[in-house]
Amino acid sequence: MSAAEQTEDQRPQGRVLTIAGSDSSGGAGIQADIKAVTALGGYAATAITAITVQNTKGVSAVHPVPSQIIAGQIDAVLSDIGADAIKTGMLATSDVIETVIKALDAHGGPLVPLVVDPVMVATSGDRLIDEDAVATVRDALLPRAALITPNAPEAEALTGGTIEDMDSQQAAAEMLLEMGARAALVKGGHLDGDVIIDVLATRNGVRLFTRPRIRTRQTHGTGCTLASAIAALMAQGAPLDRAVEDAGDYLHEAIRRAPGFGEGSGPVNHGWPLSGGA
Repeated sequence: MSAAEQTEDQRPQGRVLTIAGSDSSGGAGIQADIKAVTALGGYAATAITAITVQNTKGVSAVHPVPSQIIAGQIDAVLSDIGADAIKTGMLATSDVIETVIKALDAHGGPLVPLVVDPVMVATSGDRLIDEDAVATVRDALLPRAALITPNAPEAEALTGGTIEDMDSQQAAAEMLLEMGARAALVKGGHLDGDVIIDVLATRNGVRLFTRPRIRTRQTHGTGCTLASAIAALMAQGAPLDRAVEDAGDYLHEAIRRAPGFGEGSGPVNHGWPLSGGA
């Protein structure tokens, strides 16, 4: 069943289409998305936007996927399997963003909640989006988002403000609502302190999610993982605030149980809910 054929009274089936880049190291991007969605009981389908050559130490090359192939993947999934939530990650150029929007609109667009992770820079510091694409995210993709999940630097790029503390996080989140997003989660992991505060703003108000910071270099792909986890829970019928809370708890534990792979910023343990042990 296509996304366009879905109706609001149909029971969510946990199907998530993730549209993002591939990470050869398995810690971020499409690979992280598949792992997170699966670990939380959803079904992951994909449309790959770019192939990256990377490991925990950095990104050494990026090979873009042609626009017609990106659109073809989206159409193939939505015209057959369908989706209960859609998540976007690495969309490196304005052309890619416009391709994705057109492909989604062909299948009903707003009928399926869209979680936008505005990936701009890898954990290693390597840039993954061009300057023009930032404006296209802000002007064209953000107004379609059921939820946008920027970290502090990404929120600064989208709003033009400076984020230094919880108050400026909240101001940025509320500005993202004014810019058209139905909800905004401005994450606090890039800010200093022993406690990480994520700020969720919706039309109904603001909610804070507070967790102790885990001092570790094992944070590769945390943004991808969180956004995909939220999408997986929403795809199974969880309300937004519950999906954000539970996905944050899942990620916190995944960081705590990280396997310690690699010489740089290592991956988290996406599969811990399936391990059956503490």
